[in-house]
Formats: sequence, C-alpha cells, structure tokens
Amino acid sequence: MKLNEQYRTLEKSYLFSDIAHRVSEFQKANPGVDVIRMGIGDVTRPLGEKIVGEMVAGTKEQGKAESFHGYGPEQGYEFLREAVRGYYRSYGVELHPDEIFISDGAKSDVGNILDLFDRENTVLIPDPVYPVYRDTNYMDGRRIVYLEANKENGFLPMPVSGQQADLIYLCSPNNPTGAVYSREQLTKWVEYALEQDAVILFDAAYESFICDENLPRSIFEIEGARRCAIEFCSLSKTAGFTGTRCGYTVVPDDLVRNGLSLREMWLRRQTTKFNGVSYPVQKAAAAVFTPEGQAQCRENLAVYRENAQIMSQALQEMGIWFVGGSNSPYLWLECPNGMNSWEFFDDLLHRAHVVGTPGSGFGKNGEGFFRLTAFGTVENTREAMARMRKLYCK
Repeated sequence: MKLNEQYRTLEKSYLFSDIAHRVSEFQKANPGVDVIRMGIGDVTRPLGEKIVGEMVAGTKEQGKAESFHGYGPEQGYEFLREAVRGYYRSYGVELHPDEIFISDGAKSDVGNILDLFDRENTVLIPDPVYPVYRDTNYMDGRRIVYLEANKENGFLPMPVSGQQADLIYLCSPNNPTGAVYSREQLTKWVEYALEQDAVILFDAAYESFICDENLPRSIFEIEGARRCAIEFCSLSKTAGFTGTRCGYTVVPDDLVRNGLSLREMWLRRQTTKFNGVSYPVQKAAAAVFTPEGQAQCRENLAVYRENAQIMSQALQEMGIWFVGGSNSPYLWLECPNGMNSWEFFDDLLHRAHVVGTPGSGFGKNGEGFFRLTAFGTVENTREAMARMRKLYCK
C-alpha cells in the first residue's frame, strides 16, 4: 500500500505541541513556579448564563421521548441559521438561510473546504500564517505561493500584479498578527479575485473584536464578494465556545465556477462527510445571538479588550514595536534586543515565567517576532506585563 507522502513535508509536530512540551519540561525542573500562559489562543471566561441555560434545556429535551432529537440536518437547525442570518443583518449583510452552514468550528471547515478544489490549483497564503491554512494544503500537495507580510506593510499583504491565483486565504482580524484590513484594502482583494476568477477563503473568526465601525467585519460587506468568497466564522472567541465547538461557514449562491455552484457542492460534501453539530450545542449557539446572550458575550469581550489595552500600553512603555491589540485579541511584537523568536520564548519563560508564541512557528516572515494573546485574566495580564517591564524597559 501507499501512504500520503505529503505528510513528509510537514513539521514533525504542531507548533503548540512544541510549546506545551517546552513549558512542561520547564515546570518539571522548576516546580511551584507561577507560569502565566499568553500563548495559545484559548479563552478563560465562562459561557454566559443565557447560553448555558439553553444548553441545559436542550440536553433535557433529549431526555424526553416527546422532545428527543436524533440526527439533525447536516446544514444546521433552521433556528440557528436564522439567528446567524439576523446577526449578519445587524451590520448590513443580507444572507439566505441556505447559504449558512453550521459547523463544529472554523478550523474544521477551513481544512475541509479544500475537498471542493482541484489539487492543481495555485494557493496564495500570507506569511506569517495560521498553520492550518498551510498544513492542510501541504497535506493535499497543492502549490503554495506565499504573500509577503512584514513590518513594512503592517503585516497586511496586498495583491501582487501579475501573480496568478486560484485560492486566496485572508484572515481579518488576523491570526497571528492582529492586523486588520480596511474596507479599501479588502475591496482591492475582491477586485483581484474577480479578475483571477479565484476564490477567497476568508477567516472572520475574530470579527467580534472589531470596535471601529469603519472596519469591515465580513468580506460580504464588500461589493462583489458574493461572487468570489467563502467566509468562515467561529463562536470560540465570540462566545467562549473553544471547548463547546460551534461555528458557521457562509457559501453564497452567487459563487459559481465552471458551471458548478460551490454552495451545492459544499452541501453535498457535508451530507456525505458530516453529521452536524449536536442539538444542545446548537441551542446554546442560538442563545448567543439573543439580546441577553449578546450582552453576556460583550461582558467577556470587554475583559479581553481591557487585557489588550494593558498589554499595548506596556509594550509602548518598553519601546517595543507591535501591531494588533486594537480590534483584535492578538499582539504581534518585535522581539527585543535582537533576539530571534525561540530565543525570546526561552528568555521570557525562564526569566519572566511568561509563555507566548514564537513568530517563526507561523512562517519565515515570523522570525524575529512574537505573539501574545489577550485571553487571560486581567490579574494575570497585569502581572505578566509587570514582569516584562522589569526585564525589557529601555
């Protein structure tokens, strides 16, 4: 038999597995040391009471014959798709319920969407990049062309004249850099995709962190995007669903290539390979979009935004260049004192007992940079920044 040889092209382990191993070894050698984790993008705030209440109610329904739900629709229950539709409408985007697909998170769909596309396609991916975009294409053996994201362009790469593309990955607010595309910048990307007959795979997992009304929260706010884009979103950061698992993907009716509807293709793929998200979780997800649920989510988001402000102020005081932290839960900083990414990781861990993410793990252009997340507690965030000030203030 033959195996998928493309796995040889991957790093031997996932970035965050490497980080976890290093931190574990440090803690074994230094028992009792208080390590503050600001690396992996997991949340710390609990689910809102309204959301938990609906999840409990949905679970209780499963315990009664008259309200039991078995297999649900692969595309998601209509009550949740209508709730998502109303959420988009709140910032001016009109969708049809059939264009909305409920998933167990954006990460799954970002990888699985590749089932719709030929392996000969040319893929544009920013560097640095969320590893899932890169690795899932390596697994399929596709040709990747990297977009140069760097300090000079604010880690927001733009189309390159003469560059052919079939698939384009964009993430805004960006993971890992925290940079956010403007409406004008996304308009140029949509125009480029239409010229190339390409499809933009737009990751909007962090749209709920956008406070500036001038910044787009959805690619579908841009004219023409319905003909060239698929959008992925998640409740992981919006509502704390990292351990509950629910998100949604929007594939517009207008997106047609070679006479095939990508929405119909995705529906066919899902009905074959996906059995849907559990009923109690979908009940909880629908509660996110109620007025009460939204208010509770905003309370949690306000804590993470406060953390980002604390971190931003501290980095400014230390004279460290960074992007993000505004309209984003991520801060992408230049490593101080000329250190490379893993040198700074080790220095920060061993001397400040703070964990972040080395930028080099996100690609070539991440070398010399570092990601911190705002998902901790306010107390831990203040303490971590105080430790860093002692070490790195100029």
